Amino acid sequence: MRKILLSTGGLLAFLLLTTQSIFAQTPTDGLMMARGTYCTALSYSKTSWTDYWEGTHKRSNTNLGTVSTQTYMIMGALGITDRLNVIAGLPYIQTKASASYLTGQKGFQDVSLWLKYRLVQQDILFGTFRAFVTGGVSAPTNNYNPDYLPLSLGLHSKTASARLVIDYRSKPGFYLTAEAGYTGRSNIHIDRDSYLYNHELYNTNEVKVPNMADGNVRIGFRNGRFQTDVYLERMAALSGDDIRYNDMPFPTNAMKATTIGWYGRLNIEQFGITAGLNKVLDGRNVGQSTGFSVGVLYAVRVFGHGGKCGKPLGMESAVENDTH
Repeated sequence: MRKILLSTGGLLAFLLLTTQSIFAQTPTDGLMMARGTYCTALSYSKTSWTDYWEGTHKRSNTNLGTVSTQTYMIMGALGITDRLNVIAGLPYIQTKASASYLTGQKGFQDVSLWLKYRLVQQDILFGTFRAFVTGGVSAPTNNYNPDYLPLSLGLHSKTASARLVIDYRSKPGFYLTAEAGYTGRSNIHIDRDSYLYNHELYNTNEVKVPNMADGNVRIGFRNGRFQTDVYLERMAALSGDDIRYNDMPFPTNAMKATTIGWYGRLNIEQFGITAGLNKVLDGRNVGQSTGFSVGVLYAVRVFGHGGKCGKPLGMESAVENDTH
């Protein structure tokens, strides 16, 4: 089994839920890059698990031992305008099982591109309310095998996603961010002529991958110097079947998971240092993984005016005051 699409899954739309614990500005947070500012992030994350849910039944993974996934990620965000950002990301993934004859996989996974637009920014009560919409697409970068779960690099499915993000930040810096999204996934092809789905035999190599809904809520504090928050995430396939008894996972499985985590970021001039922790609390057809991430950020002005990496748009004066 695997740790939901974070660990092996070819879905950057869900991977980004964890990369926001790495990057300073993502499609799912309440931050924007200022016009003309480019921010890049390099990160490393690792998740591992020994227990998993076969459907709703929790089991020990004795045949594989500890399944671990290491992800090396590069992301970039550019402020096209003060209201429109473009974000791109590409992960390099390495999987391993500690007690199995199955060989782990390594390689680049899926490249993703998002547009993020600020719909609303309004001062209310003792802070500022913002609303954003994002849209994104992803596609595999190589011909990796999706029918090799939980050690596959991903699902090899093209995706398109849309989401709504709302953010409220008080003047002292405390904030609440919530987002919800939908991801559509294309069919894939596997290297066999038939497979079982919902106890029926399909004589084809084309596999329908379930679409997905996801969301999260974050509570924390941020200013010009640092950011910290705790979050709760939920992802759920909108269709699919369960892992069959004593069988391997399959791309049609209905994967669901609830994850809790912590994120921290320290800004030092144009640089940033990030760290994160996460754990799957409950799930279906996923591994109960624990993970961590570390990363470095760098921001540079490429045109127009600039800003610190991931500095909230419209809060420049407040951030400046907070840094003293």
